[in-house]
Amino acid sequence: MNATGDTHRHLQQMREQAVELEADAERSKDPEERRRLQERVRQLEFDCEQESMMAAGDIYPTE
Repeated sequence: MNATGDTHRHLQQMREQAVELEADAERSKDPEERRRLQERVRQLEFDCEQESMMAAGDIYPTE
């Protein structure tokens, strides 16, 4: 598969993982675990957005 397809697949996997972790956070009865999971969701969403923008050529990685 080409690089665009690989990037799209990777972004989709990150989004799916974020959705799963958000559901886990909602079910968690432990406040600390919920907070940790929600932080991981935010990080995944941020990473996904950054990677998406780089793939679109909207931003460039810092060197």
